[in-house]
Amino acid sequence: MESNAPATRHISTHIDRSVEEVYKYASDPARLPEWAAGLSGSIEKVDGKWIAQSPMGRVVVDFAPENAWGVLDHYVTLESGQTFYNPVRVIADGEGAEVVFTLRRQPEMTDAEFQRDTDAITADLAALKTLLERG
Repeated sequence: MESNAPATRHISTHIDRSVEEVYKYASDPARLPEWAAGLSGSIEKVDGKWIAQSPMGRVVVDFAPENAWGVLDHYVTLESGQTFYNPVRVIADGEGAEVVFTLRRQPEMTDAEFQRDTDAITADLAALKTLLERG
């Protein structure tokens, strides 16, 4: 039996780089295809909007403005018009940084779909860690 109760998962990874380095890299939308396969296979700026080709089809990604607090929040709008808010933070963790993605289960999402999204985000954060720690 599957549970469709609302749920939130905080998915995180520690990166052995400064908060500033992690934020600078991760906040650049043009770099998303390098580490965020769950969101973007390619991305381009069209008429002031970031348009990505993703596993969900063509999506518009609207990012939080550049800030000093490590906020990487973004909205993802599907071709259907459905929009999802994704809170993401880069926070200090010793001399390194922790990236925390808050995944919110959607009302009609099955357990399997929620786990699939969790796995995709976990893989994306692992790719970000690998890229940044390689230098």
